[in-house]
Amino acid sequence: MTSLEELLSERLAAGFAAAGAGGAAPAVRRSQRADFQADGALAVAKRLGRNPRELAAEVVERAELDDLCETVEIAGPGFVNVTVRSDVLSRLANEMATDDRLGVPLTSQPDRVVIDYSAPNAAKEMHVGHLRSTIIGDAAVRLLEWCGHTVVRQNHIGEWGTPFGMLIEHLLDIGETDAAHELSVGDLGTFYKSARKKFDSSPEFADRSRSRVVLLQGGDEQTMRLWTILVEQSKAYFLAVYDQLGVLLVCSSPTTTSRARASTTASSTT
Repeated sequence: MTSLEELLSERLAAGFAAAGAGGAAPAVRRSQRADFQADGALAVAKRLGRNPRELAAEVVERAELDDLCETVEIAGPGFVNVTVRSDVLSRLANEMATDDRLGVPLTSQPDRVVIDYSAPNAAKEMHVGHLRSTIIGDAAVRLLEWCGHTVVRQNHIGEWGTPFGMLIEHLLDIGETDAAHELSVGDLGTFYKSARKKFDSSPEFADRSRSRVVLLQGGDEQTMRLWTILVEQSKAYFLAVYDQLGVLLVCSSPTTTSRARASTTASSTT
C-alpha cells in the first residue's frame, strides 16, 4: 500500500525532473505548518546554482498535485508546504482499514532483537514495579514483530546470591513437601518473609545460608535440585501473572493463542 509520503515524493520527484533536476530527492516529511513539507529544493538549488525559492515554485508548477493536495505553498527560502485533500485522506484511510496490515509494510531489512522483560526474583512475589518493564517490553515486542523482525523474548529469573541460600535453607527446614505446597498455591510472599526473618534473627541460619550459596555456585547436586524446585514453582506463579496480563512473553507470536512456557528462564544475572 502506497503511503502519502510516497505519493507526494513521486509527484514532486517528477516535478524536479521536469525542472531540470532529475534524480533529486524531494525530502518529504511531516510538518507542523501543514500536513507535509518538502525541503529538497534547498539542497538541489545550491548544487545547480539556482535560487531555491524559484526552483521550488517551478517544481510545484510542473508536479501534478491537484488531485492530492488542497493547498501547496512556498515558504521561507524554498520549503514546499502541502495540505492534503480531505477526500484523499478518506480514501487512504478506507484502504488502510481494509488492509490486513493496516498499511504497515514489512521491513526490507529484518533484524534479530532481544527484549528483556521484568526479571522478577524467584520465591518472591511480583509487585507494581514489575509492570512498567513488562508492559513496555511487550509493546516493543508487538511493534517489532509486526514490522517483520525476529524477536527473542527473555525473562531472567534471579538470583544466585545470599537470598537464594536463605531460601534453600528455609525449604529444608520446613520440608520439601510443605515448601512445594506453599509455593504452588502462590504464597511466595509468606515463604520469602519467613526465610528473611530467620536470616535476620538467627546467626546460625545466616551462616548456613551463606554456606549454601557456596554450594549452589559450586554446582552441588542436592543444592541445584532444591534450587530448581524454587525456580520451577516461581515460574508457575510468574507465568500465571503474565497470562493475566496477556503479554507475549508466553506466546510464540502475536496471533498465537497457545502458551509456550520456555521463554522464562533462570539466570544468575539478577
